[in-house]
Amino acid sequence: MRPQLLLLCIALTLAVPSLSAEAVEKNSKKHISSTSKHKVSSRKIIRTLRADRKYQLQNVNYNRSVFQDSSDGGSLLQLASSKALIVNQATGETLYAKSIDLPTPIASVTKLMTAMVVLDAHLPMNETLAISEADIDTLKGTGSRLRLGTELTRAELLQLALMASENRAASALGRNYPGGLTAFIAAMNAKAIMLGMTHSYFVDPTGLNSANVSTAQDLVKMVRAAYQYPDIRQVTTTASYEAPVHGLRSPVHFVNTNILVRNSDWLIGLSKTGFINEAGRCLVMQAEIAGQSLIIVLLDSYGKYSRIGDAQRIRKWIESSNLPRHLG
Repeated sequence: MRPQLLLLCIALTLAVPSLSAEAVEKNSKKHISSTSKHKVSSRKIIRTLRADRKYQLQNVNYNRSVFQDSSDGGSLLQLASSKALIVNQATGETLYAKSIDLPTPIASVTKLMTAMVVLDAHLPMNETLAISEADIDTLKGTGSRLRLGTELTRAELLQLALMASENRAASALGRNYPGGLTAFIAAMNAKAIMLGMTHSYFVDPTGLNSANVSTAQDLVKMVRAAYQYPDIRQVTTTASYEAPVHGLRSPVHFVNTNILVRNSDWLIGLSKTGFINEAGRCLVMQAEIAGQSLIIVLLDSYGKYSRIGDAQRIRKWIESSNLPRHLG
């Protein structure tokens, strides 16, 4: 019996380490699995935080400090717009230039040319025009608050085309030009040539077509010319306007697409915004800053609010005592 007991004891001794190792391995696997779960959970939290941060930035009010330049006023001006030009309206002096001779789509900035062509034709501004199916945007598929069948005067359509950037209003203005849309586009390009806009070309009155192109340098010429029209100055700096729309009992409230116009701290004499994907965010203005009448052109700004941020940075830069010129 003793030899048998001895063998049994030896067998049990050998088995215990094996069982212990198996238990350790199982516990280790459980720990690894638990750790992996925690890592996945952390990644989800990070993604959520990032998404929340992105949401907050996208919905930030333009008055918040995100648009404040942290540098002192005398530093070199840094703009988010890929093409920009600032010119003293009275002297023609260039204060800032960035990629000013590169042709680029200009989106609804086009409507300044549309307005000049309409006004140059001396058409009756109290004539009633109707929004029709021909004014529907079939190129980009954008919507409009001007329903089909809406009847407005030429003056009201000009108001909405410039102030609220209503594409159907601009289309109706071009369509009702003597000779139709073809003649209107020809007049736009003839006006551009007359103004010396040698790198500009227009194919429609709305700016929805990316073939409407210009340069920052040419657009300074266009803004300077448009500023000579009192109607354009008044309309583009109006904060809001109510217009009757077909099928609705109450007038529809339209607001200026440039929020700076609604800011009493700014003295703006002319303004027009623009956006399509190919053009980015655009803004052209005539504004008085620190006693200077300036023409400001900002093109191809990527972020939704960056053109407004650029305008705020320009104002701070101009108001500072030291103005290093940037000509690039």
